[in-house]
Amino acid sequence: MTRKRILTGDRPTYDSFHLGNYVGSLRNRVKLQDEYEMFIPIVDLHALTTYFDKTKQIEGNIRGLMLGYLSVGLDPEKVTFFIQSKVPEVLELAYFLSVLTPRPLIARQPALKEKLDQGFQDTVGLFYYPVLMAADILLVRANLVPVGKDQKAHVEYARDIAIKFNNTYGEVFPIPEPLIGEVPTLPGTDGQAKMGKSSGNAIFLTDSAEEVRKKVMGMYTDPARIHGDEPGDVENNPVFIYLDAFASQAGNKRHVTRTEQYKERYRKGTVKDVEVKEFLVEVLEEFLEPIRQRRTEFEKQPELINKILKEGTAKARKEAQQTLDLVRKAMKMEYF
Repeated sequence: MTRKRILTGDRPTYDSFHLGNYVGSLRNRVKLQDEYEMFIPIVDLHALTTYFDKTKQIEGNIRGLMLGYLSVGLDPEKVTFFIQSKVPEVLELAYFLSVLTPRPLIARQPALKEKLDQGFQDTVGLFYYPVLMAADILLVRANLVPVGKDQKAHVEYARDIAIKFNNTYGEVFPIPEPLIGEVPTLPGTDGQAKMGKSSGNAIFLTDSAEEVRKKVMGMYTDPARIHGDEPGDVENNPVFIYLDAFASQAGNKRHVTRTEQYKERYRKGTVKDVEVKEFLVEVLEEFLEPIRQRRTEFEKQPELINKILKEGTAKARKEAQQTLDLVRKAMKMEYF
């Protein structure tokens, strides 16, 4: 039985992942790689929409993301990693999809307004983003696309354009489904709703033990709790949200039990913030240290990273060419 395909990628606008990326995406990818045929493009063409003036950094960021994938347990024997721009067929497919796309539909995309409100330039490339993303998905004929809720609209567009293509020219594409994981969004260490790479509120998978301790000990907790002998809020407290996310990660039941004990004591006002934070440092170190060790080993093998990307890109391009053959045949554009 043929396994269903998943496509999920990342823009190389950074060179390391943080705990929020792990909880929101990477953990699920590691789990799904055994069940699905997984394609992970590093989407450097998408990065250009907001990163066009920092192209010198992209190569280093690509290597950093690959080290991140491998260090958390994504297996190149199970996952096809590739560089988007090295599969030029994606641009050809994007053009074919664009001629079927009403301009007002793209103009209404919520993500476009959000980016413009953030001060990004109103370029054709930024406007075209959903079409290129649909081409990414359809190029490998993906069945499932893991995304956050804020990206669901892009997958819905890919679904709509696949249906329109199939209805116009004949069945070529499976209709992709968004796969939205039921995972919590980690707040930043400053208590903000979301951890962000540029917000100064993230704990990175590459942080040293000293950096992790410093960030944890400075974390926001319950602002209404002035003294350790006062009852405190557990549910909206970032320290406990992190403990819930990572205490069971290594399969350590003792950590889970201690987390529940600390929650009970915190609600009663019988434990100080610093003691709970010390425990969180212990939990995070148990999770992060193996990741650091694996990354260190992979950093010693730069040729392995090149080999994985070259082989994955070759495989993705072969799939892409097969898809384009089907597209041209369906569109009656095989002239000789």
